[in-house]
Parts: sequence; structure tokens; C-alpha cells
Amino acid sequence: MANTEPKKKIWLATPTMHGDELTYMAEAYHTNWMSTVGANINEVERLACETVGCKHAVGLACGTAALHMAMKLAGVRPGERVFCTDMTFAATVNPVVYEQAVPVFIDTEPDTWNMDPVALERAFEKYPEVRVVVIVHLYGTPAKLDELRAVCDRHGAVIIEDAAESLGATYKGKQTGSFGTYNCISFNGNKIITGSSGGMLLTDDKDAADKVRKWSTQSRDNAPWYQHTEVGYNYRMSNVIAGVVRGQFPYLQEHIDRKRAIFDRYKAAFADLPVKMNPYEADRAVPNFWLSCMIIDKNAMCRQTRGDLRASFVPEPGKSCPTEILEALAAQNIEGRPIWKPMHMQPIYTDNDFVPAVDGADVGADIFARGLCLPSDIKMTVEEQERVIEIVRSCFE
Repeated sequence: MANTEPKKKIWLATPTMHGDELTYMAEAYHTNWMSTVGANINEVERLACETVGCKHAVGLACGTAALHMAMKLAGVRPGERVFCTDMTFAATVNPVVYEQAVPVFIDTEPDTWNMDPVALERAFEKYPEVRVVVIVHLYGTPAKLDELRAVCDRHGAVIIEDAAESLGATYKGKQTGSFGTYNCISFNGNKIITGSSGGMLLTDDKDAADKVRKWSTQSRDNAPWYQHTEVGYNYRMSNVIAGVVRGQFPYLQEHIDRKRAIFDRYKAAFADLPVKMNPYEADRAVPNFWLSCMIIDKNAMCRQTRGDLRASFVPEPGKSCPTEILEALAAQNIEGRPIWKPMHMQPIYTDNDFVPAVDGADVGADIFARGLCLPSDIKMTVEEQERVIEIVRSCFE
């Protein structure tokens, strides 16, 4: 009789636990430090500073909270424009709106899939009053930081660095998360190391860190009663969650090495296909390879149609598209994902301005149309990755 048992699920990216996490969580339990203070938080903040190379770290409930605190530190005001990476997750941009400011989206460049410095310069020509720029390192690949910082410096703009996806990645030997005035990392469940949730604000400015510590604990004044002179937030990291993150930190480089091995196997396996893996500048940057992504050559794309909620395709021999590949993977109980849909294409932000490097260009939309994220789970075996590879290859037959 044929085996009809469904094949084991292959995930895009899930937490990889090692055992130390449980030890530190139990320590929080047994010492009764279950709230937003305790040894785990103190140690995680120390480890983040040591790893990334910043002077001060504040553990927060999530990376989005860190980005929101960065907006407040930068003094973002209602109605003012903020330049944002276009191809990213909405969490990068939403904190701008929390402060009632207006995101302006800067197009993507093809060498790293990050913010284009040429487009950023054009944006300043159009909006010279802008004071804040939010830079993302997509899928763990560092952006062109030299060029982007040079543009920001010329225009006196503050950089907020969204390093949520890139912990452990380096640019010219320096860790991402240390290049901005205010920097943010995430410990969400699918990140390179995780607390199931959690995030962190990183800065060299002690006063800024102290402000975030206060704001993130409901802005309670130093008084013998509950007194508040400004609006606060319930954003502080839990000592229990910090225990998970504390147990993960020693394994950061191991996770990066295993992610890179996954990327390299895909790259070698697809060398003869009309596709490329997500690019990076090997002479300047070392990604953390958080997610392995691929993009299909333009002349190898079959016809694909996407609406706001649905997608379809027309099969064609020798060609494929992200929709076909993702459906073929899903049919075999394998999780893939489209590339981040650019923010200027999102229904909520269609009225916001979008600045390309060249009039009429839209690099991010093109990458979105032709790209997809492949399973990059550290616990995926070589044999399971071979299943993924075989399915992708079959789509081009």
C-alpha cells in the first residue's frame, strides 16, 4: 500500500533553540523577576552592546517599538516628511505614521535590494527640509552605507537604522545596527536569534537611551507616587523573554554560518537555471543570510498576474514565475514567501510620494514581480533542501 502520510513541513524560518534559553527563563521564574526588570534584561543589553558595538542598548517588547522610540528621539513631528526604504516590511514605516508624519518612499537599487543612494539624493532635491532617513538592510544584506551616509551628511539628516533582519551582518568589518544615530534590532520568532518576541534600541547617546527607558515604562517620573509629565508606552522587554534572547546570543555566529550554508547550496544548485540569488557586495559586506531569496531572469518569466489579494500565472515550458514556484512548494507542504511588496504599492500608502533613481523606473516593483524567498530554516536538513531544489528546478522544465 502506498504511503499516504503527508510529508514533514519545511518552514521558511523558525526558532532554533539550544537549551540555554530554558535555563535563563527558569532563573527568572525561580527568582520571581517575571516583569520588566531583572538579570536577563541587563545581560541581554550588555551582550547587544558588545556584539553590535554601541554604547547603550534598551530592551523593548519588539523591533517596532524600537523604531517608534527612534522616531520620538529624532523629534519627528506631525505632518513632516520622513524618507523610508521602499522595499521592506510595514513595521519599518508604520512608526512614522504613529507620530503623524508622512513617509516618502525611496526606490531600491539592484546591487543589494536596499535603498538607492541616487534616489535618496533626488528625494532631497525635491524635499530639502527632510531631517530623518530610515535605512533597512533587507533580508540581512547591508545597504550601501558609505553612499547613503554621505547623502545624509550633506543634507544634515539623522539616520535611523532598521537592522531588524541583519543582526550579525557587517559592512566593512563593522556590525550593522551601529551606523545610525538610533538603531533598531528585532528578536521576532523568525529572526537570526529570537526571544519569540522582543527588540532593542541601540545608540551611543546615553541621554537618548535614558529617555527610551523612561518612555517605554509609561514615562513614570521619579516621584514617590505615580506621576507623569509626558505620554509613555508599555514597551519594555520582559525579563522572561530576555531569558530566551540571552540563551540565543552565544549561537549567533553558528546560526549565521548555517544560514550561509543554505544560501550557498541554493546558489550552486541553481547555477544552470535562469535565476540569481539575492545579491550583496562581497567586497564591502558580509550578510547574515537570514533569508535566501531568488530572482528569475526577465526572459525566463512566464505570464503572471497579481491583484491586491490573489495571483495567477500561465504555465510555459522552460519558464516560471514566483506564483508557480510558491504554489508548487505549498503543494508539497513547503513554505515559501513572495519578496516584500514595496511600500508605495501598498493600498494604505498609495497616496504617498515615491522617488526612483530615474524618472519612470521602479526597481522595487520589478524585484517583487520576479523574486521569492526560499525555505531558510536552520533546522532544515540537506535532504529537505534537496526536495526544495528539485521542486524549483521542475518549474523550469
